[in-house]
Amino acid sequence: MGRDLSLDEPLEVRFVHRLRFTQAAFRPDNTVLRDVVGAKEDRPSRLLFFLDSSLGQTRSSLRTEIETYVAAHHSHLTMAGPIHFIAGGERCKNDLREYRRVLRAIHDAGLCRHSYVVVIGGGAVLDAVGFAAATAHRGVRLIRFPTTTLSQADSGVGVKNGVNFFNKKNYMGVFTPPWAVINNEDFLTSLSDRDWRCGFAEAVKVFLIKNQEFFYQLADEAWRIRHREMEPSRRALRRSAELHLRHIVSGGDPYELTEARPLDFGHWSAHKLEQITNFRLRHGEAVAIGVALDTLYSSLVLGLDPAEAEVVLDCLSDLGFELYDEALADTERLQQGLEEFREHLGGRLTVTMLAGIGNPVNVHEIDFDAVSSALDQLYNRSTLGARRLSLGS
Repeated sequence: MGRDLSLDEPLEVRFVHRLRFTQAAFRPDNTVLRDVVGAKEDRPSRLLFFLDSSLGQTRSSLRTEIETYVAAHHSHLTMAGPIHFIAGGERCKNDLREYRRVLRAIHDAGLCRHSYVVVIGGGAVLDAVGFAAATAHRGVRLIRFPTTTLSQADSGVGVKNGVNFFNKKNYMGVFTPPWAVINNEDFLTSLSDRDWRCGFAEAVKVFLIKNQEFFYQLADEAWRIRHREMEPSRRALRRSAELHLRHIVSGGDPYELTEARPLDFGHWSAHKLEQITNFRLRHGEAVAIGVALDTLYSSLVLGLDPAEAEVVLDCLSDLGFELYDEALADTERLQQGLEEFREHLGGRLTVTMLAGIGNPVNVHEIDFDAVSSALDQLYNRSTLGARRLSLGS
């Protein structure tokens, strides 16, 4: 009788992904945070707060609002320690000292796996603090309060947490669903115009691959969104968050074990552009360029109607995005981004493109001559291209 033995059993772990939309989240009569935490039988739940440091400048009263809120709900909630501030932007993901500082705070507060880390900030802060929470005790419950259009429309809803390493974006990280995501609309009012528009690049992306009707409505309302009219902006952000959430929980691959990554449409070049520019380009700005590039590529190679491609580019421009950056001239480094994209996602190269608006298609090789042609088109549409033509005439 042989000694070999093989056992293969399916392993399923059920999570509930809680997404809430609200206003004035820390007003004492708003019970959204209290309700997602839930009640313990014998004691209040312990919460440790981490805030994006930029909020200290734009919303100086936030610390007091949080402390007042927790005190008002003292039978359900209690502060596990002082409120901590984390440097916003890619700085907190590029410096492992920030990650260690969050871990130290979790340790010093004596959090257990039934305690809650509450992180309030933009996507980078959510990523870095989320990574620390996911690795402390192999997972402390995480509640995210995204504060930017980008994080409310996209990254704040996801199950990814991570930091940058080896000069590669999100090289070190984990898949861990948050306990809850609370999109508090009030945080958006203090954003700069630049940060305001960034999130709508991700809305354009997800509408292009998921819902033709949503995309065309966004294209029609792009100017209103650019000028911060709340009704169309709220509609676009909520639809984007909902589509991202449904893809994660219903798409059958929340931990990205297969090759297909439709939510990464436009991202192979965007991630590389962020690195080439040393993060001078914000993520949303790089995604807008990446979406424009892949849209033009799709029209050159995959049969996307050029008229539809033009609508996409006009929509992005109407939202206020520049669709060309001088870093795109470094085509050798840009091409390296394809291999890094493949390596990061695993398996063979798989890039989502468009056969039509709302009709994504996965391809496994990229014709870089066609990419160069698409880059030329973007350049000619840009202010740099217009200036060159003007000087030439």
